[in-house]
Formats: sequence, structure tokens, C-alpha cells
Amino acid sequence: MSDVVIFSLVLLVAVFIASCSQILLKREANKKHESIMSEYLNCRVFGAYSLFGISAIVSMYVLRHVPLSLVPVLESAGYIFVVMLGWIFLSEKLGGRQILGIGLIIFGILFFSFS
Repeated sequence: MSDVVIFSLVLLVAVFIASCSQILLKREANKKHESIMSEYLNCRVFGAYSLFGISAIVSMYVLRHVPLSLVPVLESAGYIFVVMLGWIFLSEKLGGRQILGIGLIIFGILFFSFS
């Protein structure tokens, strides 16, 4: 496997980590808190922002090894990850437009990745 493929997969993992972080923050935002301090200063929020930081650091490292034209294409997978994780963990509904949008994003990722 070439370095570009390996680092592209690492970038996808970083995007997935950032998507998981968004789901954690959404879950925490849906909860009722006793005070503003407990809403923003708790383990889940700290963990979610830590995941964002890890994702950002990994993404910056990967930028050295992946062609810049490929980065936005791979990062668009985050839209798919967030929708799927929201459906799984937050019981959000998937409509026809969301499914069509996911299909178009997947098509775009495959088209631009191999062209």
C-alpha cells in the first residue's frame, strides 16, 4: 500500500474521531444541567473537545503526506459519519433527502479520490 493511501485512511479516522466528538457534544447539550458551570465543565464536554484536539493534530500531520486536492474530498466523509452516528446514537430520523445526500457524497468521494 502506498503512503498516500495509508495517510488517507488515517485522515478518515481523524474525521471519524471529530464526528464522534460532535455526537458527544450533541448528547451533552440535550441533557438538563443544574448550572452553567456543570453544563460546560464536565467530563463529557472535556472529552469531546479533547477528541477534537486529537483529530486536529492528526489531520495537521497527515496534511504533509496527502495531496491537498484530496483533503477536502476525504473530510466530506464527516457529513456521512455525523448523520450515521446521529441515527445510531441519537435516534435521529433519516429521510429521503439525507439518504440521497449521503449517496451523492459517497459518489463524490469515490469519483474525486480515483480521478
